[in-house]
Amino acid sequence: MALPRQVLITGAGIGGLSAALAVARIGIHVDVLEQAQQLEEAGAGIQLSPNAVRVLAQLGVAERLKGTVVAPEALRVMNAGNGREIVRMPLGSAAVKRYGAPFWVLHRADLQAALLDAAKAHSDITLSLGTRVEDYAEHANGVTVQARRHGQITERHCSVLIGADGLWSPVRARMRRERPPTFRHRTAWRALVPAADVLPLWRQPEVHLWLGRDTHLVHYPVKGGALINIVAIAEDEWQARTWTAPADRNEVLRRFSRWDWSEQARNLLAVPDQWSKWALHDRPGAHRGRGPVALVGDASHPMLPFLAQGAGMAIEDAAVLAACLSEQPDKPAKALRAYEKTRRKRVQRAQKAARKQGSVYGRSGPEAGLRNLGLRMMGGERLLAHYDWLYRWQPPQAKPIPLPAADFSTE
Repeated sequence: MALPRQVLITGAGIGGLSAALAVARIGIHVDVLEQAQQLEEAGAGIQLSPNAVRVLAQLGVAERLKGTVVAPEALRVMNAGNGREIVRMPLGSAAVKRYGAPFWVLHRADLQAALLDAAKAHSDITLSLGTRVEDYAEHANGVTVQARRHGQITERHCSVLIGADGLWSPVRARMRRERPPTFRHRTAWRALVPAADVLPLWRQPEVHLWLGRDTHLVHYPVKGGALINIVAIAEDEWQARTWTAPADRNEVLRRFSRWDWSEQARNLLAVPDQWSKWALHDRPGAHRGRGPVALVGDASHPMLPFLAQGAGMAIEDAAVLAACLSEQPDKPAKALRAYEKTRRKRVQRAQKAARKQGSVYGRSGPEAGLRNLGLRMMGGERLLAHYDWLYRWQPPQAKPIPLPAADFSTE
């Protein structure tokens, strides 16, 4: 049976590059089109749980991340009002022992750079920057894509088209009319600061989650511990024209200066001079493609950040996509429907869990006190076990080219 001649992926983000590597490993040529002229070091911190790290190891990317990732020893859940620890969920060696793979935190740009380096090193992957997909048409032999580069429209032919083009996916919009992503009336303010600028306590290899009233704060080290990533989230009405925008420092300080935020948390928020803000959106369920066209990552199933699985689900998508194409190599449309069916229940469960966790984080009044008491009584070990369904996921086998065993050390 013949493999599809070529897969075209639009979008060179985490989902697109992961999909390119996974598909190329089964012997299919992949053409990645990215509308940006260059892939810049944008974004902020990202958490990768064992389910995602396991796929990166399979793709040969985990080794490229040494020196940039931090393997946090624990998730410390803090009471924002009094600064005391509510519960400590073990990670580090406990995660490796329980799941066979680590839990990492890192800068998003470092992950994208590692994926990009791996893609450039693969002879079956070509990357075209400054190239925007304008339209596409399905036909008996696959898909014809119209792409614009340097002001000129060219046509490209492929057996399979994968939209990895994010929350506002043009490929998705081309399939059918539907409502835009739903704004969940919350804003995330993000910042990066040198680790030397914060108290030694906050430089430790740990993820800190502060739970306030209708608000919460997350921070952890990235860039091998050189920087601290800070994310503050609160209920908000979005006024900007785009879904991300620069933020005023005083805006953040005002929002988190209430009596129910401890001095140590407010002092941490006072460190960054520059902030950006992001409107939080999602969509219900996973999108079903059509014919030889399918979606991965946020284009298919955008996630709220409260489960830290946006990137993880996109990376999982890549592994399942390649496995399904390898199982039905001469029937790409059927392979894509099998991919979507395989992913649907899991991503819907992750989306639902993220919304629920966000609701728990956002509680106020007596409900916030009950939340904190419940977490304290649960304890760290039981809290970690709560995520077994998520972290124990195993990537399917896609008859890959053999790679050396991954070394999960971070140095």
